[in-house]
Formats: sequence, C-alpha cells, structure tokens
Amino acid sequence: MTIRTDKENTVSLTDKLNLETARIHWREIERFFAAGKAIFVAPSLDLIAVATVLHEDNAAQLRTWMETSQVNAVTDDQAKEFAETDAELWALVLAPWVLVQPATPA
Repeated sequence: MTIRTDKENTVSLTDKLNLETARIHWREIERFFAAGKAIFVAPSLDLIAVATVLHEDNAAQLRTWMETSQVNAVTDDQAKEFAETDAELWALVLAPWVLVQPATPA
C-alpha cells in the first residue's frame, strides 16, 4: 500500500509508519495512557506489523493478538511499572492511538 503525500511523491505505508516511530520515555506517553489511547505491543511482535494490521483494520489478526495478551490497552500495572523506571519505549503514533513497546537496550 502506498500513501500519496504531495505532487507525485508517494511513500509506502511501512515507510510512513517508520517515520511515526521513536524511542521515548514513559513520562512522554503517560497522558495518552490517561486518555485510554496507549496500546501495549509485546516485545515478541514487530511494532510496524502491528500498526499495519491496525491501519488495515484486520480485526481477526488483532483479536488473535489480544486473546494471547500480545496487544492490549496498557494496563494499570504496566503503567505503574513504566512510571517507576521512566521506561524507554518504542512508540508509534497511529492516531488516535499510540502503540508502545519496551525498547531493548542498545
């Protein structure tokens, strides 16, 4: 899938999602959690692949991940743990959601 950006320039969905991804600390995401907009993605999953599934509204795949707790709204316990350490996370904006995934040490 490609997305038209301006005058004949197109960018693939994967490239666009990569541009919307960054490593940030929990304190920068907390407000999205408070608004119910923070989505946890298990480290075993590819963050871009999950965002693609959400973008394409693939309910069956999303349901499978949710049933196995690989994708879910950030829980209170997760938020508490992230806050205690001001965890560094990968975050990907897919409005209105912010997908978060624990960052592995560089």
